[in-house]
Amino acid sequence: MKKVLIFSLVAFSFSTLKAQSPSFGIKAGANYSTVLLKDNNSTDYATGLHAGALAHFHLSKTWALQPEVLYSIQGAKESGSYNNKLRLNYINVPVLLQYMFQNGFRLQAGPQIGFLISAKSKLNDEEHDVKDSFKSTDFSFPIGLGYLSKSGLGIDGRWVPGLSNIQKDDYSPTNHVFQLGLFYQFGNHK
Repeated sequence: MKKVLIFSLVAFSFSTLKAQSPSFGIKAGANYSTVLLKDNNSTDYATGLHAGALAHFHLSKTWALQPEVLYSIQGAKESGSYNNKLRLNYINVPVLLQYMFQNGFRLQAGPQIGFLISAKSKLNDEEHDVKDSFKSTDFSFPIGLGYLSKSGLGIDGRWVPGLSNIQKDDYSPTNHVFQLGLFYQFGNHK
């Protein structure tokens, strides 16, 4: 059901925007991620990065749609006697609806689908491929705030709470990521 909803939103978005002329951009930044377990316990936060491209479509003077394609390093760690680290690499595709203020600030939110590229677990000095233990897709709903200057340079902060179980077992873990990044939007800087 979630896949159908996201596909429908993306298809509707692109059909609505067919006549619009987008501006494109690039972005990169830091991730601060954890995995929240079914019993509301979480692991420690791990740092990673994200980088990719964006397209920005104006729907009106104050509303825009911004689909992105991002490579994202996420995961978690457990400190203590085990020193266990989990690294999850995704290709994330958020489709964000933005409300733009005249002073350059933007509120944004929308669905995101992530495609798992790799999953590694490192216990002390031993690393293992654990991709077969994880689901191939992850659904989340980014919420954030951005600022775009007249030069095209901007800053972006997001909370990305996971909506779907990422593992193929009964623990029901979900990804939770805080992102802070810079972007540059070519062309139209509104």
